[in-house]
Amino acid sequence: MIMARIFFTLVLIFSFCYLDAQSYAVGIKGGLTVGFQQWDNFSQRDPLYRYHGVVSIETADEEEPFSIFAQLGYHVKGSAIRTNPTTVRNSAGTLFDIPARETPFEFNNLSLTLGGKQKFDLGNGSRYYYLLGVRGDYTLNTNLGDYQIEDTGNGFFFFNASYPVDEFVQKWNYGVTVGGGLEFDISEFVGTTLEFTVNPDFSRQYLSPEIQNVIVPWSPNNTTIRERQIRNITIEVSLGFRFLRKIEYID
Repeated sequence: MIMARIFFTLVLIFSFCYLDAQSYAVGIKGGLTVGFQQWDNFSQRDPLYRYHGVVSIETADEEEPFSIFAQLGYHVKGSAIRTNPTTVRNSAGTLFDIPARETPFEFNNLSLTLGGKQKFDLGNGSRYYYLLGVRGDYTLNTNLGDYQIEDTGNGFFFFNASYPVDEFVQKWNYGVTVGGGLEFDISEFVGTTLEFTVNPDFSRQYLSPEIQNVIVPWSPNNTTIRERQIRNITIEVSLGFRFLRKIEYID
């Protein structure tokens, strides 16, 4: 993992040195992130609807339809559990309504992506492109600490022993980014972008071993929490601006 960090740092430095010798474009974009997670290689949670923000830099040679890019972004990834409203009866025989609820699992990640774009001219200052990049993520924090024993009201408590905990979050992850988009020129040096990407992780965001003899406060018997693995995948839609810096050589 240390070698991966060194690799991404060196490639980023090389990219900026390369860009300094020719025209380049700086971009800023953001939008909707739809997060999905695979738990334990088979169970699927509900999608998590959050957001992302990205700054980027890329080559911008007018004679070359291919460009390389580097981008750094903040992405809220994860999944959710959603339950429908229900009615339950307590030990005294009284009926209580429990409303619908959403339990989000949020992983706030910084992502560095390095890759290339192949562009195709549409005329009138517009282009469409495909992109492919390799990505490294670092998890800044999560909201997993919110889920211990929760009071749901009306005298009921919800025990979350099967939920993930911060101690087993894998801080460093890697994956790829694939997608495409459109560029529209507003002026010679300013443009807008609309982009769609899919971002699967190859590594595990979370890995916990089997934990035996977990104490359940209201039960005379202990329980076992099985091994848990969680992987991320996100779908993102981004809107942004692109600012061109031209470098011209005069003989």
